[in-house]
Amino acid sequence: MTDVFADLVGQDEAVATLRRAAASAAALLRAAAPAVARAGAPAAGGADPDGDDDLDALADEFDEPGPAGPEGVDPGAGMTHAWIFTGPPGSGRSVAARAFAAALQCVHGTGCGHCPGCHTTLAGTHADVRLVVPEGLSIGVSEMRALVLRAASTPSGGRWQVVIIEDADRLTEAAGNALLKAVEEPPPRTVFLLCAPSTHPDDISVTIRSRCRLVPLRQPPAGAVAEVLVRRDGIAPDVAEWAAAAAQGHVGRARRLARDPEARQRRDAVLAVPRRLTGVGAAFDAASALIEAAEAEAAAAVAEIDETEKAALQTALGAGGTGRGAAGAMRGAAGQLKDLERRQKSRATRAQRDALDRALVDLAGFYRDALTMALRAPVAPVHRDTAALAGAGAQKWDAEGALRRLEAVLECRAAIEANVKPRIAVEAMMLALWRG
Repeated sequence: MTDVFADLVGQDEAVATLRRAAASAAALLRAAAPAVARAGAPAAGGADPDGDDDLDALADEFDEPGPAGPEGVDPGAGMTHAWIFTGPPGSGRSVAARAFAAALQCVHGTGCGHCPGCHTTLAGTHADVRLVVPEGLSIGVSEMRALVLRAASTPSGGRWQVVIIEDADRLTEAAGNALLKAVEEPPPRTVFLLCAPSTHPDDISVTIRSRCRLVPLRQPPAGAVAEVLVRRDGIAPDVAEWAAAAAQGHVGRARRLARDPEARQRRDAVLAVPRRLTGVGAAFDAASALIEAAEAEAAAAVAEIDETEKAALQTALGAGGTGRGAAGAMRGAAGQLKDLERRQKSRATRAQRDALDRALVDLAGFYRDALTMALRAPVAPVHRDTAALAGAGAQKWDAEGALRRLEAVLECRAAIEANVKPRIAVEAMMLALWRG
């Protein structure tokens, strides 16, 4: 790895912003070190003279003469306590947040990718980095209160306490209020990194947004995604180019398509839907097949972890024990097991919706190809392997018909996001696609 930002694809402007902020954060630690030393305590970041020299060099590189301070240096100019990373799915919001967290914890202050701070942060084992990845449909207030309380503690490594919240748009209103209080009155060495699709009030509250610095990310170009697949994952260039185009700039999905035959089979089944819509009965059959495929994919994704969690909890509660009171302990554990089942059900629902959304994105890409071909737009198709079918559809439907079908798919995605039952939304979409 060159540095911690190497996996952030096609985001040069964002990377430059985060590098400057990491340098300012290092300068803040360097500026605070003399005061700490005068107080008789070890310098922030541990007793690593080489690390201190690196911080000095880094600050000298980024600091320029100006009106701030006796040396013309404002060490906090590029750093703040709360950040929001926005962008479309696959743009690398969580990758950017983790990379920035690693740069903040880097011994050298640069995000070198080689020091213990970088390694442990990227591996998810750093003691001062808290990562919230919602497994269910939302992030509850109890989880957020516990996280905020933990984040108020002093960094054990002497640098920064970092809280990363992936999918911050899933915060409940109460959880958002709990986070807002912490963001309004942050501990001096705590940094909050939030990831959300946009700064729209439906995704993140206006009050939280107003207290955070925004880092917008864009959809990576297919060429940049393909280059990463070839360089990092060793995928053949032609396969990488196909997967990058089919994934529409989503790095994780492109890697899955390039490496997983089952993912390619699921995609092929979705792209066969337009050919199957020959009548009302066929539309309902296609809807059932799509829902059942999403359910099967989700069940396979969560089955192993569900069993592991349940077995671990039962063992912790004394299952299989023969000593005095073992049976009574298990009877009293029914509430905890029920709570675990509730969380697992929520996670399975989320996994099913995510699998269904991936299928709908592929279907939208097909009708997008038909629309661009009907308009004779000079753009490359998303699904090159179904370009002939999309071209036949463009001749049959014309641009207006292709656009109506594309809108039907997008409306289905919006309906599911608004908690319409997936089967009802998909059946309505299939009927709209058949009618045109």
